[in-house]
Amino acid sequence: MSFIWSLIIGGIIGWAASLLTGRDIPGGIIGNIIAGFIGAWLGTAIFGEWGPEVGGFDLIPAIIGAVLLALIVSFIMRRMGNNRGHA
Repeated sequence: MSFIWSLIIGGIIGWAASLLTGRDIPGGIIGNIIAGFIGAWLGTAIFGEWGPEVGGFDLIPAIIGAVLLALIVSFIMRRMGNNRGHA
């Protein structure tokens, strides 16, 4: 059950990041879960462990990390889209 809880919290973190940035995370629900997990890892690595913890995630660093990840992915996707017609 804790694995399912982690998936739910990871999805909520990814969803919150997409709302805060105003950018869609590719992959829908699965993309949000992946962004939540990677964002949590990134945020905790950069900002440390602090704030409320839910489902094994330190929420504030996890959301900040997921926002950073969403911005980076959005930037990369936009750059790739601009270069498609140029070979």
